[in-house]
Amino acid sequence: MLDIAGKRVTVMGLGRFGGGVGVTRWLASQNADVLVTDLDPPDKLTDSIAQIQNLVDSGSVTLRLGEHNVADFTTCDVVIANPAVPKPWENRFLRAAQAARIPITTEIRLLIERLPSRERTIGITGSAGKSTTTSMIAHILRRVLGAEHVHLGGNIGGSLLADLPRIQPVDWVVLELSSAMLHWLGEEAGYKNARGWSPAISVLTNIKPNHIDWHGEFAHYAQSKQGIFAQQTPADIAIESVESASSQRFSAVAKAQVTIINVDAESVRSALPETLTLSVPGEHNRVNALVAGTAAAAAFARESRTNIEPGGRIHPRAVANAAALLADFRGLPHRLEFVGEFGGVRCYNDSKCTTPEAALLAVAAFEPVPGRSRIHLIVGGYDKGSDLTPVANLAPTLAGMYTVGKTSPTIAAAARSAGAGSSVIECETLDRAVSEAMSRAKKGDVLLLSPACASWDQFTNFEFRGEQFAKLVREHTKVGAPA
Repeated sequence: MLDIAGKRVTVMGLGRFGGGVGVTRWLASQNADVLVTDLDPPDKLTDSIAQIQNLVDSGSVTLRLGEHNVADFTTCDVVIANPAVPKPWENRFLRAAQAARIPITTEIRLLIERLPSRERTIGITGSAGKSTTTSMIAHILRRVLGAEHVHLGGNIGGSLLADLPRIQPVDWVVLELSSAMLHWLGEEAGYKNARGWSPAISVLTNIKPNHIDWHGEFAHYAQSKQGIFAQQTPADIAIESVESASSQRFSAVAKAQVTIINVDAESVRSALPETLTLSVPGEHNRVNALVAGTAAAAAFARESRTNIEPGGRIHPRAVANAAALLADFRGLPHRLEFVGEFGGVRCYNDSKCTTPEAALLAVAAFEPVPGRSRIHLIVGGYDKGSDLTPVANLAPTLAGMYTVGKTSPTIAAAARSAGAGSSVIECETLDRAVSEAMSRAKKGDVLLLSPACASWDQFTNFEFRGEQFAKLVREHTKVGAPA
C-alpha cells in the first residue's frame, strides 16, 4: 500500500465535474501536501474549485490551473492521475514522472488498497448497463443486509475514500469500474507501481466498441475491461452475460468459478419470477435484473457457503429470489427517467446514454404502436469515436430524429442515407431539438433524449444535459411540473 501521510502529492486533473475533488479532500485529511493541476483555466472549474476552496484557503492545497508544469510531476513524492486523462501511457507529464521514478496511482487504487476486505467487494463493468446493474446489486444487498452495510461507489459517482472509517470488515462494497479504472488497476503498463487487482465477485455486462478516444483502439478497450477477471483466484466468482452460445467469452482469462448468463429473451423469461414487474422500462432492464440477481445471490452464497453449484453456477432459485427484491427499484436519474407527460406526449430523459448500444436499447424499451411510428429521438453530442451508424439506421423507423452537438452532421447524413428523409432534422442545440420535437409530436407519442454520445461538447456532464432537457420540455409546454 502506497504511503500518503505527509507526502508531497500532485493530483493531475481536478475535472469540471469533480473527478479530483474527493481524492484531493482525502489527501488533505491524510496531512499530505497537495498540488492540484489541471489544463482547464479556473473559469471552467468553478464548481470543483468551490468544493475544495476551504483547503486552498487553509494552505493544505495549492492550485495550478490552465497548465501543467513538468517539475510538478518530477519533484513530488506521488502523482495521482485522474482516469479521465486519455492514453496515459503517451502523456508526457506522466512519462516524465515515470522517468523520475515517481510512483503514479489513481483514486480507485488508493481505495481498493485500503478496503478492509477484498472478499466482500463486487466489481461491475461493461459497455452498457453497468450503472443500472451496479445500482440494482446494491439495492438487493441493502434490502437484505441494511443500507449501513452496503457501500456504493466507483465510476457511478462519488469517492468512497472519505467513507473508509465507516466501511467495516462485515460490509459489502459495490464498485462500478470503468475501462479507464480497470486499465489503472491492471499490470500491463510500465508506469504502474502495484500489482494487478480484481474484485472477489466480478461482473461483465457486455463489451461493445466504446471510448476509442481514450484507448486508441477497441482491442485495448476490451483488454482493459477483461482485466476485471484477470487477477481473480479459484475461490472467486466471475459472472458474464452473453448474447448467444457462440459469443466470445471474456471471462476465459478468469481463474475464478465462472457463471455464464444467457441473455436471450427465453432465458431471461425462464430465470426471473413471472410476477416480477420492474418500474424501469425495457427488456434490457430485465437482463440487468437477472445479472444483478445473480451477483447478489453470489454474495449471499459466499456468506452462507450454500447455493453455489459445481463449476461456480449460482442456484437458479437463489437468483430468482434475489431479483424479486427489485420490484421497488426506481431506476437511476438520467437513465430512461420519466420526466412527465405533456399534451399526451410522454417524455423520457436518458442522458446517461453515451453509447450507440445503449441508445438502441432505450428505443427498444418502448412497445411499438401498430401502423405508425411514435418515438421522437434526440441524439448526438461529443464524438468519442464510436460507430454511430446503428443509431442513424433507426431513423426510418422513428417519428422523428433530431440531431445535436458535434456529431449532429454525421448522424444526420447517415440517417438520410438510410432512407429517413424529412424525418431527420439537424438541430445543433438541445433547445431547438426539444422545440422541433414537441411541435411535431402527437398524443400518444414518446419524446426520448438518448444521445448515444457524451455531453462534453456542449454540457459539463450528462447530468446537466438531462436537467436541461427536463427544463426545456417544461418551458416549451408552459407547464411548471409534470402532469
